[in-house]
Parts: sequence; structure tokens; C-alpha cells
Amino acid sequence: MIEATHQIAAFSPTQEEIDEESRRIRRLRILVRLTLDTIAAGGLSAEEAAGMIAATRRAALEMFPGKERAFDLIYRPQFQRMMHAVYRLQ
Repeated sequence: MIEATHQIAAFSPTQEEIDEESRRIRRLRILVRLTLDTIAAGGLSAEEAAGMIAATRRAALEMFPGKERAFDLIYRPQFQRMMHAVYRLQ
């Protein structure tokens, strides 16, 4: 029991690590919102909008390496809905 407690403590993130991850999550949410708002404004071609989405995905994966699946599950549906709404794309 004591050994398990030490293992959990060894893997517990510091407050600094928690704060840094919170900042990255906030930045990502802002980036996604700005990308969605820019696409919604309708001033871009479909190709430009797709490029913005790809750039947003690359930035997200720089902030959170190895989280491709999480990005695709959380944000791809939002981008797909927006692209369909603005450009009538599937």
C-alpha cells in the first residue's frame, strides 16, 4: 500500500506543470475559436479555410504532441460542420 502511494506521488504533476497545461489548453481553445470565427465570416475560399484548419491542427499538435486522435475527436467535427455550413461541403 505504501509503495503504491509513492508511485502515485512520483507521477503527480507539479502545480507548475498543471498551470502550463492549462495555458496551452486555453491557447488552443482561443486558436480554434478564432479559426472557426474566421471561416464563419465567409471571406475565405474553401481551400484557404482548409489550409487554416490544417495550420490549426499543426499548432495543436505542437502544443500537445501525440494527441492527433484527441484533436480529431474533439475539433474535427466542429471544423467539418463549419465547412459544411459555409461552403456546403461534406
